[in-house]
Amino acid sequence: MKTTVTVGAILFIWISIPTFMTTLAIISTDIVKGTCAPWGAHINRAVERMVIPLTMTVSYPVPLALMVVCYSRIVYALRNKVR
Repeated sequence: MKTTVTVGAILFIWISIPTFMTTLAIISTDIVKGTCAPWGAHINRAVERMVIPLTMTVSYPVPLALMVVCYSRIVYALRNKVR
């Protein structure tokens, strides 16, 4: 069970988040006046205002929280086995 949770968290960090970010980048990239505008073409203003907080939330706190949980479990397991 413990290994499954750790592997699941690692897979989430390394596969799901880059997939989400790539999908979001593809959706919001367009050619505007002859030049490519990555992350600059949105359907409407509400989507544009949602993208930045969503990206920041998915990019930083979620992986950080998962890593803290995984590393704390590792430290806890090492402390219990050393005793």
